[in-house]
Amino acid sequence: MARRGGMALALLPAFSRPSATGAELDARDLIAQFEKTLKDNIVAFWYPKCLDREAGGYTMNFGQQGEPLGPGRKMIVTQARMVWFFAAVARAGYSGPGWDRKELLDAAEHGYRFLLERMRDAVHDGYYWEVDATGLKVTRPEKTVYGHSFVLYALAEYAMATGRKDVLEQAVRLFQLLEDKTHDRVHGGYREAFQADWRPVQGNGPMGPADLKLMNSHLHMLEAVTLFYQASKLPEARERLLELMTIAGNTMVRKDAGACTDKYSLDWTPRLEGNYNRVSYGHDLEAVWLLMEACDVAGVPNSLYMDLYRTLWNYSLRFGFDENNGGFYDSGPLGKPADNLNKVWWVQAETLVSALRMYRATRDPVYRTAFEKLWRFLRERQIDWKYGEWHDTILADGRVRGNKAHMWKAAYHNGRAMLECIRLLK
Repeated sequence: MARRGGMALALLPAFSRPSATGAELDARDLIAQFEKTLKDNIVAFWYPKCLDREAGGYTMNFGQQGEPLGPGRKMIVTQARMVWFFAAVARAGYSGPGWDRKELLDAAEHGYRFLLERMRDAVHDGYYWEVDATGLKVTRPEKTVYGHSFVLYALAEYAMATGRKDVLEQAVRLFQLLEDKTHDRVHGGYREAFQADWRPVQGNGPMGPADLKLMNSHLHMLEAVTLFYQASKLPEARERLLELMTIAGNTMVRKDAGACTDKYSLDWTPRLEGNYNRVSYGHDLEAVWLLMEACDVAGVPNSLYMDLYRTLWNYSLRFGFDENNGGFYDSGPLGKPADNLNKVWWVQAETLVSALRMYRATRDPVYRTAFEKLWRFLRERQIDWKYGEWHDTILADGRVRGNKAHMWKAAYHNGRAMLECIRLLK
């Protein structure tokens, strides 16, 4: 991890000086704040209550005050994300009241076994989209690239946290399966949705029209293959990583506008009709720091992408940032201001990391100011210091909406944001 640590001391004096907003920040104080948030607000919320000791896997069904809402269906995305989370916090070496590294690894093993024994298709291989609360009934047998990206991400992280060859072998097996069943050898990238036997889905899959390629899925394949290459060092993984970097850094960018869109035909023709013609600020700025990470791992200079990073940030700050209160809005029409003014937890988490990485790379006070405003908004509004975890959504009028945990909300975005910011500063 030396590539991250090399800039750590350089950040200390930068954050010790007064910022453009007049507030003083110190890197050591920020580290303490992030570690407190990680341990006392996030890990303490999830562990051990999300572990389903009877059926296996994780219960992802808690209300606004963290109250249990009963058993719920188990979806591959959040089940895999929680394996990743417990493994990542354990690999970082953290412990807290009532839990330590070994207990977190046990929690990751708990979810890992559920993935292999209940969500993996023993006949056709790959992982189902959804099972019921018991894990005994497959409720949605479809297989998606989006869902599998998180399984690959989780397996790679768990392998690195434990050093276990059997876990790494499962990751290699999955990577090769995706290469065989989903990779588009003609146009590049991945097809999205498949039936249980890997025939393409007709109509809609779990992520929408099955005949489209998605920025969302390819962004998460980028992060997964980045980590998988670190774990495996397979030449084929680096080859695919470079392809995904080209897709994220070129193909998905609408260059006349300076932003990305999500939907594409199989030959990568942008689909901009109807509500496809929109920009997700969280995904665009998440793409910035994931590309930075991919460059570091692949040995590609980030300077080759810096103009893109600045362009995506300029667009999102112009159209999607709340200058007065801090925080990024959800989304807006391409080339126009945001019209969905909700502030969603994952958007704030990913843009916080992106802002800090951009400040480290450029020392431009624009990114420092955005970082400060984001963190202030999170501390004051999005993070629930009373009941734990982060509020799902803050509406434009300031009201809170959404449960603390559901089939799409795990400890992945905010937990990772805290880990990444700590690493950048430490």
